[in-house]
Amino acid sequence: MVLNLVKMTTMANLLSMFILMEVVGGFRFGVDGLRMDYYIMSCPFAESIVKNTVNRALQDDPTLAAALVRMHFHDCFIEGCDGSILIDSTKDNTAEKDSPGNLSLRGYEVIDDAKEQLEDQCPGTVSCADIVAMAARDAIFWVTIYLYNFMDTKSGGPVYDIPKGRKDGRRSKIEDTINLPFPTFNTSELISAFGKRGFSAQEMVALSGAHTLGVARCSSFKNRLSNADATLDSEFAKTLSKTCSAGDNAEQPFDATQNTFDNFYFNALIRKSGVLFSDQVLYTTPRTRNIVNGYAMNQAMFFFDFQQAMVKMGKVDVKEGSNGEVRQNCRKIN
Repeated sequence: MVLNLVKMTTMANLLSMFILMEVVGGFRFGVDGLRMDYYIMSCPFAESIVKNTVNRALQDDPTLAAALVRMHFHDCFIEGCDGSILIDSTKDNTAEKDSPGNLSLRGYEVIDDAKEQLEDQCPGTVSCADIVAMAARDAIFWVTIYLYNFMDTKSGGPVYDIPKGRKDGRRSKIEDTINLPFPTFNTSELISAFGKRGFSAQEMVALSGAHTLGVARCSSFKNRLSNADATLDSEFAKTLSKTCSAGDNAEQPFDATQNTFDNFYFNALIRKSGVLFSDQVLYTTPRTRNIVNGYAMNQAMFFFDFQQAMVKMGKVDVKEGSNGEVRQNCRKIN
């Protein structure tokens, strides 16, 4: 009884905080003219339509939370947050989504579902880029509320809101995905890749913490098994080898709680149990080791830094006005 009361109170506080963020931030202008209240007159139910669509999808498949967050990252890292990741290839163009680094992306049908409803309610108004950004935010929020409401846990996740008003890009080319961080990157390469988009080393490590959700395919880490990797715990190496015995598409959770937003990912790095080489180097490199230690010891600090970094990521190279469009179909340019 007391535990349930505590959970209800905690959930109420989270909801109150989220509502307060929307009310207080509703009329705050963001970078490049993005606004929290961008759709308040043109499509007042846009936020709830996206949120309800994401909630339904995650109730059926909680692993989509990680997929939607990853989709947002892969969208923003190439050509900015412009929905270019959603565009299908044509006979004249191979799009971003068909590059090797994006073939494992999932959740496109969630975006399509939300877009279809929004086009019925407010034709030509809500951009696909904004839907992707809102879907990632709502996925994190769903994980938070789900954990507090249905699981016997005190963990959750960061709660944040984002300004809206992004336009959709008209370019999506496979060659641009060379700029995505690779799972074989060392720390210097990661810092450089994120730095080119305006992120500090601290923000890079915080964003890497998104790997507290989801899984990696064997093809992304099997190279660590064929070579002697001193950064990899020997027992965990056996676990990864067993996973890869099922083939390149076999999946290994990034940490022991793959559907829980917590700081277990950082604790795994301390134990030399990071799945990807680009994960583990965050701890083996002195420049980022203290950041990992800090997040491993202080989950609240990780949550705060992560939400700040996610808001910042959602503003990377946004397109406005004639620099973009609002696609009628997220899979193709108008």
